[in-house]
Formats: sequence, C-alpha cells, structure tokens
Amino acid sequence: MPSLSTIFSRMKWGIIPKRRIVDEDENGNFIYEKDTLATSLPAISKLIEKNKKKDYDEHTETDVESYSDSDSIQKIKYEYRDEKDRKWWKFFDEYEYRITKDEKKKIKWFKYFNDEDTPEEKRLIVKLDLLLTFYSVAVYWVKYLDQANINSAYVGGLKEGIGMTGDNLVLAQTYFSIGNAVFQLPFIYVLYGLPLNYILPSMDICWSIFTLLTYKVTNFEQFKIMRFFVGSFEAGTYISYHSLFASWYKSSNNEAIRRASCFYLGQFLGSMSSGLISGAIERTMPGYRGLQAWQWIFVIDGIISLVVGLMGFFVLPGTPTDCYSLFLTDDEIRLARKRMLKDQKHHRSRHDIFKEFFDWETWKSILTSWKIYNLIIWNMFCWNNNNGTSGAYSLWLKSLKDENGKQKYMQGKLQDLTALTPGLGLIWLTITCFLGDYFKSRWFAIIFSQIFNILGNSILAVWYVPLRLKWFAYCLQYWGWSMSPILYAWQGDICRNDIRSREFSLVLMNLIAHKSTAWVPLLVWKTTQAPRYPIGYAFTAACSGGVIVWTFIILYFYKRDEKRNAKNNGIIVYNSSVDTDIVPPEASKSEQRSKPEKDQQELI
Repeated sequence: MPSLSTIFSRMKWGIIPKRRIVDEDENGNFIYEKDTLATSLPAISKLIEKNKKKDYDEHTETDVESYSDSDSIQKIKYEYRDEKDRKWWKFFDEYEYRITKDEKKKIKWFKYFNDEDTPEEKRLIVKLDLLLTFYSVAVYWVKYLDQANINSAYVGGLKEGIGMTGDNLVLAQTYFSIGNAVFQLPFIYVLYGLPLNYILPSMDICWSIFTLLTYKVTNFEQFKIMRFFVGSFEAGTYISYHSLFASWYKSSNNEAIRRASCFYLGQFLGSMSSGLISGAIERTMPGYRGLQAWQWIFVIDGIISLVVGLMGFFVLPGTPTDCYSLFLTDDEIRLARKRMLKDQKHHRSRHDIFKEFFDWETWKSILTSWKIYNLIIWNMFCWNNNNGTSGAYSLWLKSLKDENGKQKYMQGKLQDLTALTPGLGLIWLTITCFLGDYFKSRWFAIIFSQIFNILGNSILAVWYVPLRLKWFAYCLQYWGWSMSPILYAWQGDICRNDIRSREFSLVLMNLIAHKSTAWVPLLVWKTTQAPRYPIGYAFTAACSGGVIVWTFIILYFYKRDEKRNAKNNGIIVYNSSVDTDIVPPEASKSEQRSKPEKDQQELI
C-alpha cells in the first residue's frame, strides 16, 4: 500500500489522478526490457512489420534489434499437433488451437490463481480485483438499481401519481433504450482514445442526478425525458468495463471470464435490491416529508449511485498503457503490460491516435471480416432472450387475486417478491460460469443456460398451466442472461489481436443489439397485453434458440482463425500423411527449441 505522500504525488492539483509515466521516452514510446516482448511472437511480428513501414521512430527500431540478439531471446516451447487421425469431436474443444495442452492443464477451476502466475502477478491480480472488479460490481449494481426501479415504482404508485395509461410503461422503457443506444455510438472512439477513469465516473454522476430528479416529475412527458437521459448517461457502462477487463486480464486462462462473471453479479444484485429497497420504502416512507413512496425510490437510488460515481475517480486504474492508478507501483504497471503482450493483446498507437483510428485500411479489414456481423447477430439474440426487463413478472404478481377476488399482494410485499427472480439469477449465473470454467468450454455453458431459458419461456407462452408451474417458469427468468459475461469475454478473445477491432466490435454489437430492444418491446411486450403477453414469451424462447444456433457458428469461425494463428499460440499444426518432407522427425512430441537469428522470419 503506497504512502499518503505517494498517493498525493500521483494526483493533479491534489484532486484527481494523473497519467503515470512509466518507461516512456520523450516521444511517448514505451521502452521495453529485452525479455518483455520476447515472450510474444505476435509482438515481434508486429514490430518488424511496423519497422518495415518506417512510420515509427528509433525506439521501435531498437526494440526490433533486440530480437536479433540470440543470447537475450527466450526459448519457446512448441507443441506439435498431428492432424492425421484427428477425431471429429475435437471440433467441440474450443481451446484446441488456442493454448497448448500444458497451458490448459494449468487452468484449475478451483484455484483463484493459475499455476503459472508468479508471486508478483498474484499481488497484481489481487490489487486489480479490489480496484477494478469489485468496483465494477458496485457500478453495475447501482446501474440496475436505477434501471429496474421503474418497475417497482410503477406498481408502487408511479402509475397513479403521474397519470400513466395504456402502454406508457413500455414506452418509458423504450425512451431509456433509445438514449442508451444513441449515446453508445461515440464509445467506438472513446474506448480507444480517451481515459475511461475520467469518463465513466462523470457519466455515473450524471445519470445519478437524473435518477434523483425523477422524483420531481408530475406527468408522463417529463418522466419520458428523465428516462431518456438516465439511459443516455448509462450508455457506455457495460461495454467499458468489458473493455477494461480485456485490457487487464488474460483471455487464454479464463481470467477475463471470471471477472466478467463477477461484474455481472451486479446486475442481479441491482434488480434484486431494487425490489427489496422499494418494498421497505413502501412500508415505511409514504408521505414522509411530503413525498410519496415512489418518489423516495428515485431519491434514495440516486443518492446511492452518486456516492459510487464519486469513488470511481480514485479507484479506476485506466489501462496498462495509459494507467492513472493511485495504488499500482511502476513495476506492477510494467508487469501488466508484459502479461497483455503475452496474451497477444497490443496497445493503441502512441502517435496520431485520431488519425490511426480512422485509417481506412484498418476499417476495411474490420468491415470485411466475419467477426463483426456474426457477433452482432449473436448479441441481438442475447439481448432479446430475456423477459426480465419487460416487467412481466411484477405485473403478473399484481394481477394475482386471493379467494375473495382482491389483489393478493399489496404494496411492500409485492416489491419484496420482485426480488425473487433476480436473486435466483445470481445462482443461475454462478452455475453457468462455473460450468464454463470447469469444462473449459464457453459454448457448452452458453447452450446449457439457454435450455432452461427456453423451458421457462415455453411454459409461459402456453400460459394456461397450473399456478405452481407458472411460478417455476418465472423462477427460470434470468437463465437467459446468465451467459452474457461468457459471451462478452469470448468476444474480447476473438478480437484480441487488434485493439481497434476489439473496441469497435464490442461497441457495435452492443449498440445494435440494445437498439433492437428500443422497438421490439413495442411489438411483443405491450403493457396492455400484460400479464399474458401472447407474443412476448414465444419470441423470447425463439431468440434463445437463435443464441444456440449462432454459438455453433461462432465456434466454427473461432476455431478456424485459431488454427491459422496456432503458431503464435505455441502450436505447430501439421499432417504427417502429407507433410512428411517439411515436418521435423521429432515433431511427434513437444520439444524445446531456441530462436536463432537466422530463423527469426520463419518463426514469425
């Protein structure tokens, strides 16, 4: 833990963190030790390619020259894979070409750290979990606290308080989605070129203020505007934290997936605690200081969010190459950069960031790749495979009658019960992510979750079933989204070799998928059709089926690319029946070989 004097020295004007300058020359280029990039074959390849283009300075040339020194270059252990008798079922082993068998064995689901982690790496990971992962859970918790409160407030007096009628509830949710989708677009550049440790807390504070001020609305028109701005300022939260996880944690050993899973706990905690907080307010605060219970819901949620937002300025670390952390040491920043290079993740350009970001050749390669289009379709199915945000469950609870024909669950109890399904969602999320980690299979965990999601929504689509079966179906409500952290972490791995491709794909797949939720609910989740929703549940089940189909499509393309990139992953793929002339005799087993200067280009 750094001293107070050290912390204050890392702050500008003693108020906000400033960028840490670690191993950079006067032009802002990084000065690496000789063994740093030598652990990453793609890093060597990229540096040599850039050097050939002669658009980088002497610093880059020095880096490239360091690879020609055979005494300083580390030995790389290749694993040779004979494809001659490869079994058909190996298609389902998604890590087949991504990591070597030795690396795969080191990944243990029951271990917090991986076997290959050094003591220094373990300290770094713990710090990152406290600074980034733990804080991300808090942010996502308050995000959904402020997003889900509309359903609790609606059944708790908001409808009558501002005169909402017809489909006003789903229309208000649509305004939120429109603002969220529109303001995600600038994040295509923001994720790449601007410091998120400033951007995210600022946006958090803004949406907190609009959440708090919602208590002042007196009609539906004002309410729509407030929801639009809350959605607008929440726009970059989800994608930004996934970008940060990909920037600090490895994708090859499930580090990123585990942190994304923890992050997603915040959503279910937010939805669950929103119901519990609303229930407590309904029982204790109606009329307090002249405000109705639904107004206090927005006031209290807004204050909580505001506190979390202010903390972000001092907690978020930025990225390894643009670090603003008050708590990481210089050596830990160096180590973080080295880890990401080893995981084949490269930093942005140090010069003309704006110009390089809009380089046409780069965008052409992104737009002509299979990745962007398939990821968008995949994520659209994901965003529409859940009925949780529709308010279907809370409206069904409100429609239930007792034996006397009166409303069964009154204010307070009604809000408490809305916490049931997201509470179970915490369990479904844990199971799904555990299975992905245990079996080292992201595709299996995704499909496993969707089977239960289809089951629950199919029961509700039929509708005319015993009451207990309906309760069972609603309890499966959050199986649909339990696979989201796996999907987004996988996207970071798929696009890891180009930071622009990674950030652009992340934003666009999220933006278009989220944009679909702005108009789809108007067609399938009309408030006037509650709680039956004759189209909604069937549509959600169909989207869940779409997730399953597209997961296999993604798996096919992913494995194709990883096979092409196998050498950079430490794997030599050959077929002994046709490659006998070019494969060394000893290729039947892994061997230790060094990289002499004369073989430099061959290795790349």
